[in-house]
Amino acid sequence: MSAPAASHCTCFLLRRTARQVSQFYDRELAPLGLSLNQYSILKRASRAPRVLGEFADELGMDRTTLTRNLRPLYEAGWLRERRAEDDGRKRVIEITPAGRARVDAALPHWRRAQKRVETLYGRAGIERLHGDLDALRARLAALAEREA
Repeated sequence: MSAPAASHCTCFLLRRTARQVSQFYDRELAPLGLSLNQYSILKRASRAPRVLGEFADELGMDRTTLTRNLRPLYEAGWLRERRAEDDGRKRVIEITPAGRARVDAALPHWRRAQKRVETLYGRAGIERLHGDLDALRARLAALAEREA
């Protein structure tokens, strides 16, 4: 296989690498019938019930994308939706006992993928990458707030 053509587009490089990393994690989670995206949603939902809009922000998705991604998780019985007690217009997403069991079962698979990526790139490389990505995300968020 030949080396990919060089690119100077940061977005392209990030997306291409993100797709490869996602596929790597997806293969680890496939025996459980989960994608990385589904696992991420379930894992974050397991922390506490979330209002849909806030949950979408935390995941870096718009509300319509999150709503579309939640549908199969509702159908599987891993998540449920209810109305907020203080404001019936707000949708609250919460994990079910079956969803919590699915997260618990998936955790060793996720850890295995995480460890393999860390081994490939090195602990120092992963820490640097996480720091750089967090810093870029924060700067982009601040820019978006200023431009809003």
